[in-house]
Amino acid sequence: VHPNVSQGCQGGCATCSDYNGCLSCKPRLFFVLERIGMKQIGVCLSSCPSGYYGTRYPDINKCAKCKADCDTCFTRNFCTKCKSGFYLYSGKCLEKCPDGLEANNHTMECTSVVHCETSEWSPWSPCMKKGKTCGFKRGNEVRVREIVQHPSARGNPCPATSESRKCIVQRKRCQKEGKGKKNREEKRKKSNKDESKETRQESKGRAARRQNREQRENNNKMQPKKRKAPNKEQDLAPVDTAH
Repeated sequence: VHPNVSQGCQGGCATCSDYNGCLSCKPRLFFVLERIGMKQIGVCLSSCPSGYYGTRYPDINKCAKCKADCDTCFTRNFCTKCKSGFYLYSGKCLEKCPDGLEANNHTMECTSVVHCETSEWSPWSPCMKKGKTCGFKRGNEVRVREIVQHPSARGNPCPATSESRKCIVQRKRCQKEGKGKKNREEKRKKSNKDESKETRQESKGRAARRQNREQRENNNKMQPKKRKAPNKEQDLAPVDTAH
């Protein structure tokens, strides 16, 4: 062993040097060179830091640097996150997205253009004017639709979600507020009154019939019984014709 190489290292180093730090790492750890000023020292980490990707070899596991425009990468040729000012597309960092794609400043990726989508139109509303459906001849009717997909930055904007058109209706007068309710109340009272009147008339009729029946019964009781007529043949005495 070289005099500058030590076996009793710390921080996951298998071998180390006072001047260069870690020279090799323990199993499953990654070896990476860190720059401190003009000096580079070796360190052993459980995972590679930002801007590096890990490669495993039979004798050593190393952290290699990503491309300059890449913040994190899976391999040197496949980036997973770009540095500021670049947009990620298919593992590459681009300053401008390809045709048919747009830059998403939130995710810093190139994404597909999304156009606006709307639902079908609703049926036309009743013909109205100033919130009323009566008291006029010409009014307006409307229909609406909903946005089901909002567009992306470069997508086609959404069209109007409501339409209005002129309409003509047969003129009719509006009922005064509360008049309809008043008419219904008057009809109800009249109906109740008629029912009460019929009930009273029926009661009077029953009372009159009962009174007439009682009067006839009383008259029958007061009349004397008729005497039977005498039998003329029995009442006549036999005439003596001897004289």
